Amino acid sequence: MLKPAVNVMVKAARLGGNVLLRSINRLDALNVVQKQRMDYASEVDADAEKAIVKELRRAYPEYGVLGEEGGHQPGRQSRFQWVIDPLDGTSNYLRGFPHYCVSIALVDNGEPIDAVIFDPLRNELFTASRGSGAVLNDKRIRVADRKDLAGTVVGTGFPPRERARASAQLKCMDSLLVQAEDVRRTGSAALDLAYVACGRLDAYFEAGLKAWDIAAGVLLVREAGGRVCDFRGAGTPRLDERGPEARQIIAANVKVADELQKLVVNTGYAAAFN
Repeated sequence: MLKPAVNVMVKAARLGGNVLLRSINRLDALNVVQKQRMDYASEVDADAEKAIVKELRRAYPEYGVLGEEGGHQPGRQSRFQWVIDPLDGTSNYLRGFPHYCVSIALVDNGEPIDAVIFDPLRNELFTASRGSGAVLNDKRIRVADRKDLAGTVVGTGFPPRERARASAQLKCMDSLLVQAEDVRRTGSAALDLAYVACGRLDAYFEAGLKAWDIAAGVLLVREAGGRVCDFRGAGTPRLDERGPEARQIIAANVKVADELQKLVVNTGYAAAFN
């Protein structure tokens, strides 16, 4: 049985997903703004976030909000905060590429305690609560049972903010592909983490991420039995604030995460962030 907070999050995520679906046939008419170089947002992002926040605040008006579009909105209860990405995969969405999601996490003093990732196109609902495991559409999920990097399928990304380090990343991937079966670049960090949690991807690594990109996915991977760390093997920083531009993440089962983290260091990719 879902916790009361997760039930509210699920309803909010579905409301946000409905906003996304209503506009997929009028993409050419959307008002799109460029937030940074090659980093876009549309009116749909803002509308979906408003619908999500309205539902969350209706049930928990005292909690703060950190949203990709609305920024930080403090609450009376400073300990708890909703961390929201109303449309993770905006670039995919604006091009009609069918891979994006809604991501919502409830964070307690910087640590996610409840998570929902909703893929409205596939009607796939990923949920997790700290200490209670991870679920996809009412079915328990676990990370893939790989013993090492050999034969793995690994997700990654090439965010615009990290192009200065692209050569270091490509060198890392060159070494990775000696062992891995393949690499996927889907355009949605939240879904990449959800796919690690359910075993569709064996691992995922990326830099240049924000709290709202990964807060829900971090908890999903942990509750599915996986490990999440940065490129140096340390834990993730607080997930209730904007944080550093170069926020990094590695997610996989414990053995694969350890091997991938060592490869990121040994190829010099981690040193690119010194």
